[in-house]
Amino acid sequence: MSQDDPDRDDDDIELVSKTRMKREAETLQSLGEALIPLDRKHLETLDLPDKLFDALLEAKRLKAHGAIARQKQYIGKLMRQVDPAPIQALLDTLAGVSDRHTAWLHQLERLREALIADPKRLEGFVAEHPGVDIQRLRQLIRSAQKERADAAAGKQVPPKAFRELFQLLKDHIAEPPLSSQDSI
Repeated sequence: MSQDDPDRDDDDIELVSKTRMKREAETLQSLGEALIPLDRKHLETLDLPDKLFDALLEAKRLKAHGAIARQKQYIGKLMRQVDPAPIQALLDTLAGVSDRHTAWLHQLERLREALIADPKRLEGFVAEHPGVDIQRLRQLIRSAQKERADAAAGKQVPPKAFRELFQLLKDHIAEPPLSSQDSI
């Protein structure tokens, strides 16, 4: 296409500076470097290209500083061919900064408070989650109520049952799946 072509629209051409391209490449390399410490199970959930997956595993194996630096650059190069949104969402979730993850934790906390405050709420929870150990759940609720009463009376009691109840709820209420909208 020549410059004199009347069909050519100059608005369609997006000029990208070298600085911007370099900054984007460095961002992707940093994102790739953040994947290196993750365990294999988390990496497999990302459905990464085989070359990138193998490069990340290789980076874990390397010990020499120069080799690690070269491997990180190679990972950065491979990251340019991957959508960074799911990767960032996973890293955010693992770091605990995902909005969806935080909302899920708050939901669990509210449910725990409701179960401790209102015994009738237990029936609804058991109906929604038939696999829960009802006896253990009731025991934790009673213990958490006792801990709260002891704390109100001025006794120094660690909230052991309170924490165990949260853990039990966490085991029975699945975290919402990751989506690309979760990245910050």
